[in-house]
Order: sequence, then structure tokens, then C-alpha cells
Amino acid sequence: MRFALLVVAVSGLVGGLVFQYALDDPLLATASYVVAAVPVLAALVWEIVTSLVAGDVGLDVVAALSMTAALVFGEYTAAAIVALMYTGGQYLESYADGRASREMTALLARVPKTVMRQQGDGLVETPIDAVQPGDHLLIRAGDVVPVDGQVSGTAVLDESSLTGESVPVRHADGASAMSGSVNVGDAFVLVASKAAADSTYAGIVRLVKAAQASKAPMARMADRYAMAFLAVTLAITGAAWALTGDPIRAVAVLVVATPCPLILAVPVALSAGLSRAAGSGVLIKGGKVLERMAGLRTVVMDKTGTLTHGEARLTGITTTGGMDGARILQLAASLEQASTHPIAARICKAAMADGLALESPRNVVETAGEGLTGMVGGHEVVVGQPAFVGARAAGTPPQDGVAVAVDGRIVGAMQLQDALRDDVQGLLGTFRRAGISRIVVATGDKRAVAEQLTRGLPVDAVHAEMTPEEKSELVASESRLAPTMMIGDGVNDAPALAIADVGVAMGVRGAAATAETADAVLLVDRISALGNALRASQRARAIAFQSVALGVGLSVAGMIAAAFGYLTPVQGAVFQEVIDVAAILNALRALRSPKPAGASLGRAEPLVQ
Repeated sequence: MRFALLVVAVSGLVGGLVFQYALDDPLLATASYVVAAVPVLAALVWEIVTSLVAGDVGLDVVAALSMTAALVFGEYTAAAIVALMYTGGQYLESYADGRASREMTALLARVPKTVMRQQGDGLVETPIDAVQPGDHLLIRAGDVVPVDGQVSGTAVLDESSLTGESVPVRHADGASAMSGSVNVGDAFVLVASKAAADSTYAGIVRLVKAAQASKAPMARMADRYAMAFLAVTLAITGAAWALTGDPIRAVAVLVVATPCPLILAVPVALSAGLSRAAGSGVLIKGGKVLERMAGLRTVVMDKTGTLTHGEARLTGITTTGGMDGARILQLAASLEQASTHPIAARICKAAMADGLALESPRNVVETAGEGLTGMVGGHEVVVGQPAFVGARAAGTPPQDGVAVAVDGRIVGAMQLQDALRDDVQGLLGTFRRAGISRIVVATGDKRAVAEQLTRGLPVDAVHAEMTPEEKSELVASESRLAPTMMIGDGVNDAPALAIADVGVAMGVRGAAATAETADAVLLVDRISALGNALRASQRARAIAFQSVALGVGLSVAGMIAAAFGYLTPVQGAVFQEVIDVAAILNALRALRSPKPAGASLGRAEPLVQ
């Protein structure tokens, strides 16, 4: 619709100029100018009426008054020029928002549509909505758990998107399993305890929808000045007409007063800011979000997948039997090659990263979720949970970590932890320099883990072992005190992202629900990009305000000149175009925002020497 009106305005104005100056046909010229202005005016009046019904008053009223007055008093060229200025501004504003926003339709991508239900002696593929408490469901490797229930047998589940715990959790027979977690072990049977609509993941989705509905859209920046600017315009217009008795002077004042610097320069500056942020790897969903981001004072950050990489990594090896760490890792990784468990894959990856040669294991026996035994290079090796290894080898098993025994004796343990991102420290420093006064970490992980990970970071508070509801309450509480940004990646973060003034999703590794809910999405695996995006948003907003001040200041000067008869309506329209160009050129400076130096990403040292 906006593009069609822009085409009408351009065609009418160009046609009118051709008829008037090239063909010397004033009648057709007038008709062409009217064709350019009337449809735009009609659409504008409808938009104003709709806004008034909703309780909003915008600067569009000034544009409508100027076009109406120009048509009534026969200043058709000026009316067509105002129509072009207005439609151009409207189209540019919609383009700026549309360019940086996308439909995130993957909110329910994790939700399975069907499930394999035991029926008699076989399995039947059943719609998830038909599952009832007590049903026995087969959860295959890689499946998302569709409903809450109890495990029959053993299960290894990745619950990181629900709880923030990065290490897959082993569930024994009879243990509770949450919907939304992923089976990363062997297939198991789940006894449903709730219907799909009453389960954990469905509850999180409902929280997201409720939070999205509770956040009202932000008004355009230009409309904040509507009443004051409208009052000044009407005062000068009325004074010019009353003191001179010349309605054309009043028309000239209204034409000059058309708020195109606000309608045009603001979206240009914001669009430039969106482009700068996108160049840094952050997709911001529209100019309204960018405005809110520029005014942030508090940041709440998830831990797993946000401050950290979101996957457990080998962080150290303790030795207890005289064998050095490198040899322990080599033997353990050689055996773990026979396992499909995610922890096994990470141990093998760490060994290969340190240049260790892995041997082929033989006679491997794996106990699902507990550990492995086998032969490596003539040695009997046992790797797994401390209790599993302690039952098969002499020595005191470690308190935690992955225990390793060789030839019947416990020789050490490997510690795995979700490592802090290399660029976190730099990002938090950028936040502080950009005016962020409060930084909070909120995680579903254990308090000891969260406090150890954040030790030495410039954060003001750490909240651990939080449910999605508690995260949402925390963000809501912070938002009441100051404009707040929430950064997260898991499904459990989605409700909090929706409640925050600005929600940022880790789009590279995050869950679909977070990207759908968030106001901005990090498209690269460098969290430092958020600092660049924050700087770009602040610079864009500052330049937008400068453009507003420049445009309004020149418009007021032009109105005074028109009131004294120094500008005709057409001259006023041309003067207004000059103001537009000046304001837009100033707004385009946002594209030249200096790119901060990125954080140095040093090479990781080997875990064992």
C-alpha cells in the first residue's frame, strides 16, 4: 500500500511538472497534481482517524493539514510535493523495519508432532495430543521427550535448553524426565505422567506467549514531539493568517512545517544503525528495538551457552596412581572411541587437540549411562562414573569427574566443565563503558558452578538454580528499576527474553523458542558482537536526535520566514526538501560508526603437558 501511494505521488508530481512547464497545459498539470495529492491525503486521513480512536496523536496531522490547505487554496504543486515527501518517508520507514526483521516461525520446532506409543505387542505412531498419563512411549536416540514422565530402564538426557546444565544427565529407572529434553543415549521407554498440554515444555511455550502479549509496542520517536510541534505550527499559522489576512501565507507556513525531517531522517538513522549492528553479526528486529537497546542500563545474562560455549569441555586431569595426565587421557580417549555418548566424544576431541595418538580398543563393554570397560594396547581400561569405576578397580574413586582405572587400579579422573567464552571479559567491559550500570547472571545450573565460573568477572549479582518462572520474575523486577536486556539461548530463557525490554537470543546455538521470542538475534558465535551492536544503537539514536533537532530548527525558521511572506507555498515546499536532504545526510553518518577492535581470541593451551 505504501509503495503504491509513493508511485502515485511520484507519477502525479512528475506528470504535473511536464504538463505545466514542457507542454504548457495548466489544466492537465492541475489534474496531475491533484491525482498525486488526493489519494495520499485520503490514506493519511484514514490513518489519523484510526490513530485517534486508539488514543494516539502523531505528526501526520501537520502533513494532512498542509495538503488540505494547499488543495483548498489552489496551491496544487505544493500539495503534490508534500504528498511525495510524506509517502517517501512512510515507505522508507517501513523499508527500514522490514530490512532488519524476519519472521521467526520456528518457536515450536522442538515440539514433536507424533510419538511411538506401545499398544499391545507393537508400537503405533500416535499424535502427541492423544497421549494420556500412563501411556508407554518409546523415546529413540535423538528424540525430544514429548511429555513429562518416568523413565523405564535408564536414560541419558540433554537438559541444557531447559535447566542450563551443560552435561547430559543420566536418569535411573523410575526417575522423572522433563519434556523438551533430548535423548542423547540409547532408546528407552517413558511412562507418561502428564498430557502434552500439561507438560514442562508446553508450559514454557505458554509463558512465552503471555509475556509477548504483555509488552506494548513503542511509539515512533517522531510522535513523542507531536503535540508540541503541532501547537507551535498552529500558533504560527494562525498568527500569519490573522495578522496579514492572507491565507496563502498560512498555507506556506503549513507546507514548511510538514515534519518530513522527523518522518524521514529518523528511520534513515535507525536503518543505518540496524545495518551497522547486522555487520557486527547481530540482527535487530526493527528500529523500535534499536531505540530501546540504546537506552539500556541493566543486562541479565544466562550462563550456559551465553557466558559459556554451551558444551562441556575437558578442563583438567587429576592423577592418583603415578601415571601422568597425558597417558591417562590417551588411554581413556582410546577406549571412549567405542562409545556414542556425548561426553566420550568430548574426551576424544580433547585428546586429539593435544596431539595424542589414539589406539583401537578391543573387547569393549558399555553400560549405558555409567561407563565402559575394554582393552587398549594390552592394558585393561575402565572409564566412567566414579561408582562404576570404583566397583571394578582398587583405590579410592574420585568425588566427581570421569574416573579412569588401568589394570585394576584407579589412576585419576578427568574434569569436564563448560568453559567461559574468550570474549566475555571484553564484552562486559564494553557494556560498562556504554553506560550499563548493572550486570546480572541468571542460570538454572548449580550455585557452586555459577559462582566459580563468574569469579573475577565484573558482574553485580549471580542467581543460580532458577526455574524459567523465576528467571522471568527476575527480569521483570529488573525491568521495573531500569531498561533491561536479557541474553539467553535455551528454551528456558524464552519467557524472560519476551518480558525484557530487549531480549537477545544466541542464534548460532540457541533454541528455536528463544530466536522467536527475542528482539535481537546473535548470528555469529562471538558474544563480543553484542557490544558492537550496543554502540551502534547508541550512536544511531544520538544521530537521529541530532537530525530531529536540525530538521525542526530549520522548519521553525522556515515557518517564521513564510509567515512574514518571504516564502511562497512552493518555495516553502522546496525549502522543506532542502531541510530533508540536510537531515538525511546527517542521519547517514550512522553508517560510518567506527568499528571497535574485536577481542583477541588467543589459542587455547593444551589441557595436559
